[in-house]
Amino acid sequence: MRKVLVFQHVAHKILGTLNPTLRDHGLRMRYVNFERNPEEEPTLEKYNGLIILGGHMGVYEAEKYTHIKTEMKLIEEALHKNIPILGICLGSQLLAHVLGAPVRQSEEKEIGWYDINLTEAGQKDPLFNHFQSTEKMFQLHGDTFDLPQTAVHLASSQICPGQAFRYGDKVYGIQFHLEVDGPMIHRWLLNHRNRKEIIDSNGKFSIDQITLETEQYIKHSMNLGQQTFTKFIELFALKARPILLGTDHSKSSKKRFSL
Repeated sequence: MRKVLVFQHVAHKILGTLNPTLRDHGLRMRYVNFERNPEEEPTLEKYNGLIILGGHMGVYEAEKYTHIKTEMKLIEEALHKNIPILGICLGSQLLAHVLGAPVRQSEEKEIGWYDINLTEAGQKDPLFNHFQSTEKMFQLHGDTFDLPQTAVHLASSQICPGQAFRYGDKVYGIQFHLEVDGPMIHRWLLNHRNRKEIIDSNGKFSIDQITLETEQYIKHSMNLGQQTFTKFIELFALKARPILLGTDHSKSSKKRFSL
């Protein structure tokens, strides 16, 4: 049976709708909860894929959150193994960093529902070709990143250009949250850290407005997510092809991977 390793950073950021999709296709999952066990050092041995979830910490805070260095080394190892990788939100930022792109605080946060615009490559991409050229997606992040030079740009928003990218055939970084359902967003809005950010925004963000827009957009978002995650699972059947790698993230280097 194929198995997937999942990096979790905070209790309320989970696989969401991706969980039943993986299970329905016969994949087993193992969560590594770095919030609970920050010193854990998992191995990719016997795993066929890697998923990295979101979190409030920044890639640039590796001295404070030491598990970030552990994750970067394992992401690099997964790239060497040429297995499917999916990075969501913080996961996409970690993946972008390992591929050589700078990650930084965004000048403007995205909290709530925003338009994301697919590039020409995104509209043709196997995971996103069922999207319209513009879709409303749920966002909850304050960091952004440059597109890795070796990646294919798939989607952008007005605030953050790096909304989605692909590296090779099996590796995807997604800044927005396709894995959410309504109850999951509700729990996120009740989280004390997220709630404080919204309250401190001086009216820029509104829990009532986000709740209203969630009712409007969530069904379509979940339909898109179901199709996207099913296509991601199909990547497990792709034959490996050789790639050239060369970096050492035990020292947090920023050398670029290349095909």
